[in-house]
Parts: sequence; C-alpha cells; structure tokens
Amino acid sequence: QVQLVESGGDSVQVGESLKLSCLTPLAIYAFKTLGWYRQVPGQQRELVATLASTGDTVYADSVKGRFTISRDVPKKLLFLQMDNLRPDDTAVYYCYGFRGWGSGVWGRGTQVTVSS
Repeated sequence: QVQLVESGGDSVQVGESLKLSCLTPLAIYAFKTLGWYRQVPGQQRELVATLASTGDTVYADSVKGRFTISRDVPKKLLFLQMDNLRPDDTAVYYCYGFRGWGSGVWGRGTQVTVSS
C-alpha cells in the first residue's frame, strides 16, 4: 500500500508563509502526476496545484502568484510553498499521487489555519 505523508501544516497570521512537504515512498518519477488538494469541512476537496513528471504545473486561480509547487527528486519530496496566506486558505491540505493507472493515492492531510 503506497502511502504519502504530509507535514508542515500550522497556524499562522494573514500574510505569513508556510511550506508543506509530502514524502513519497516511491521515486518521484514513479508518479505521472503529484499534487496538492485542500478541503474545508462541508465542502468538496479542491485542486490547489499539480506537478507532472514532465515538469508542467497547474495552479488553481485562487493561489496563482502566491503558491509554488516543487519537488526534490533525490529526497522523494513534494513541496508547496505558500506565501501571502489568507484566511480563505484555511483547510486540510492533502498530497496526491497518480501513477498513471487506478485512482491514485492520498496522504492523510495536514491542517493549515490562517487567522486575521
């Protein structure tokens, strides 16, 4: 069973920064796509950013210019640098990996809380 493990969530003030990490048990390039999603209680899980094995990135409009997705291939880590955080960024953030078949794998999530 492939398990992704997130870390880095915290409680911060508006305008501050956080960097989330996701440790993958497999080589980074074993995943066709890696990404970050977030979910607020009572709402659907939504895409934040994805990073394909090709290096192509996709960002939600709400985070463009503020968040950056990146990877450390030797350390098998996926990152999400979050700058200029806002209260509406408050959510549980999940790491997701898709190997090109099946439904993909998720981490258990890490809580990010932004207070004004």
